[in-house]
Amino acid sequence: MDCASEPTGFDYVGNCIRPPSEAGSILIQATLGCSHNKCAFCGTYSDKRFSIKDQAILERDLLFASKHCQRQRKVFIMDGDALIMPMPRWEWLLGEIRRQLPWVTRVGAYANAKAVAMKSDEELARLKELGLGILYYGVETGHPQVLKDIRKGASPQRLIDQGRRVRAAGMKLSVTVLLGVGGVERSLEHGRATGELLTAMCPDYVGALTLMLIPGTDMGEAYERGEFTLPDAMGMLRELREMIAHTDLQGGWFYANHASNYLPIKARLPQDRQATLELIDGALSGKVELKPEYLRAL
Repeated sequence: MDCASEPTGFDYVGNCIRPPSEAGSILIQATLGCSHNKCAFCGTYSDKRFSIKDQAILERDLLFASKHCQRQRKVFIMDGDALIMPMPRWEWLLGEIRRQLPWVTRVGAYANAKAVAMKSDEELARLKELGLGILYYGVETGHPQVLKDIRKGASPQRLIDQGRRVRAAGMKLSVTVLLGVGGVERSLEHGRATGELLTAMCPDYVGALTLMLIPGTDMGEAYERGEFTLPDAMGMLRELREMIAHTDLQGGWFYANHASNYLPIKARLPQDRQATLELIDGALSGKVELKPEYLRAL
């Protein structure tokens, strides 16, 4: 490649989303959109259809990163469920990251149950060997009816089974759950069932976000029609308390410090459970101040 054709930046198309913990990572957009893209609450990838980007585009991105991103130690592969890429593309990409960005210590990506299920145990282990060190796994809820309502496309047991396979392959597993997704009607049921699912799956990390309704999504439109009622701040806290009370990890971390949350929480479970429940109780009784509404964001 001659100097005239060298890239001047990364090739990003549409909305580009990454986990908060990947804020300082090199972001490589290897796929566009989400292969599922049916979740009732999500409008993230409404601007594009799912596809796998051309290898030539990724080659230019890696060249740019090799010249201009030598301080970053992590790479995050976008978009929504990049794990679904076929193994030959993954093997090439991880091999090129290792060759061109030898200072990188970890690669991460989003995944859903379908994408994990499409990889054999041997393939997951191979991805770990090549440098894929963490998967961010969207679960949202452990409640079977709520999973159907939000069109997640997986049962609680399928989510548990595929999450366990990620950990068995040696990769870190970071699970996302969504406060409020069961509405007022199933709030505490959702919290309890999700805690039980997390206990059965036993991820390394849990990130609890608070549902913020997006206009134009199915759930947002149901809210506008009066068919879905979102818990208020106190309801969200009670739901979070129920979830943590029923979550028993083996030294994993439970975070609720996303910009959408009313009460920032960082707890190692089970040892920090009681102190965390007491903190939530303090917020419920008005002794602990909550984040004001205008500071909350997606």
